[in-house]
Amino acid sequence: MKVALDAMGGDHAPAVNIGGAIDALRYYPKLQHLYLVGIEEVLVEECRRQGLDLNDPRVSIVGAPEVIGMAEPGAKTVRRKKLSSISIAMDMVKDGRADAFVSAGNTGAAVAAATLKLRTLPGVDRAGIASALPNEFGICHILDAGANPEAKPEHLVAYAVMGTAFSRGVLGVKDPKVGLMSNGEEDEKGTTFTKETFKLLKETPGINFVGNVEGRDLFETELDVVLCDGFVGNIMLKTIEATAKAVSKWLKTEIKGNPLRIAGAVLAQGAFKALKEKSSYETYGGSPLLGVNGVVIIAHGSSSALAVRNAIRVGIETVENRVNVEIQKALTAISLVDGSAG
Repeated sequence: MKVALDAMGGDHAPAVNIGGAIDALRYYPKLQHLYLVGIEEVLVEECRRQGLDLNDPRVSIVGAPEVIGMAEPGAKTVRRKKLSSISIAMDMVKDGRADAFVSAGNTGAAVAAATLKLRTLPGVDRAGIASALPNEFGICHILDAGANPEAKPEHLVAYAVMGTAFSRGVLGVKDPKVGLMSNGEEDEKGTTFTKETFKLLKETPGINFVGNVEGRDLFETELDVVLCDGFVGNIMLKTIEATAKAVSKWLKTEIKGNPLRIAGAVLAQGAFKALKEKSSYETYGGSPLLGVNGVVIIAHGSSSALAVRNAIRVGIETVENRVNVEIQKALTAISLVDGSAG
């Protein structure tokens, strides 16, 4: 398994990327080679500082003299900065030198580079980001979480098929439950967009569509994939993350204000640790960009070394479970059904 890591991507690059690389090489024996893509002299110095042995046959630095900033426009910058770490790492996947691309950098640029260089799979018009969210029953994926803010109903149908294939292949869910985000569970609720999407999903074979779902269902209902356009998905995901951080901060403040609460917190520290691990994006690492002809994992911009390590793990699992092959089979089956019906 060969992974190309955009070592210059993210708010805390390259330190966290090198730290994550060190851990990935240590913990994942299936990682045959890790390419660190970025400004060579910067990466060499950071590897030296953190003790990553560049004589290790499993690791290489691939020079990329340009960096795409987190605030730069995606597609325009990809076209302008052809020697950026995102572009060169994506080229490695395109050329077959790497099996997966991982980046905590500019999401728009990563999506644009993947779409331009790898293209979408046959039957897919727009790729979508599948972001993991823990709930009472396991893991639910929001799809799309930001790649396609102006989606059409048919795009969400493709997301349903791809999310189902990913849940089966990587998470081992036998019959993934797919819900459509709306402002009510009743079939007639929603906008014109969601109503049209609902109708198409009801007619789509090969998916376990359970109907409309609301915000609360993300946490208290057994769901594996929740569909929405990228605009709604991105706002929803960032709101959830901000709420989790705020509640954690408020809880710490309340505990520190009372000696008895502090004592209770010490006794409950195991539960707090488990809750933090379950609710933290670091645990899940990165989100696959489903629908492109290659494995692309997009990590959080503020990723830590642990998050980068886990993003690499997600890339390995996605390749290993041949998710794109399963997606293509499912899309082909739908196409055949549609063709026979016509």
